[in-house]
Amino acid sequence: MVQYGFYYDNSRCTGCKTCVMACKDYHDTALDVAYRKVYDLEGGTWAKDANGTYSTDCLFYHLSMACNHCEDPACVAACPTTAMHKEKDRGLVLVDDSKCVGCGYCVMACPYNAPKVSRDLGHSVKCNGCQDRLDQGLQTICVMACPLRALDFGPIDELRAKYGDNAQIHPMPEPSYTKPNITIKPSPAALDPAAANTRVANPKEV
Repeated sequence: MVQYGFYYDNSRCTGCKTCVMACKDYHDTALDVAYRKVYDLEGGTWAKDANGTYSTDCLFYHLSMACNHCEDPACVAACPTTAMHKEKDRGLVLVDDSKCVGCGYCVMACPYNAPKVSRDLGHSVKCNGCQDRLDQGLQTICVMACPLRALDFGPIDELRAKYGDNAQIHPMPEPSYTKPNITIKPSPAALDPAAANTRVANPKEV
């Protein structure tokens, strides 16, 4: 099996959410379902100096993320019906909707907020790596849609050889939990030690 995964260039991403909308359009998801999400992270404060001027340590950056098709996916471990599983060809984490009962355990288990129980369909749904497009030799729709070319998808070993193996920026969890198949080029803001205190500015969107 060749394991597939994502590359995300955090230094190029402007948070335009074209990847989100292209994914929703291609997969025709419900209004409350998004397979890819863009988190807007902000933090810092303004301080008044002795001379009356103000200084700031404010920072702002984005995090675009879908399913990371983990080596040790928490959603698969939590699924009581084996509906959530890793397929053999590309290591994609998929949902067998004929087995899924919509219990939501995968939603609660995933540290990346990837699966969601569809109210319309009655079972879990999530990013499937645009499996149908891959079978046709095409790239995922989010990668093709990104106007800044901040995304890539393919064999994760090739992506890590090309881009490095960093798999975490705040607020992502420690990679050792599920071994996500993602590599990230952080922006200067995401590398700033103050980034550890940033907050999600668009919680209703994600």
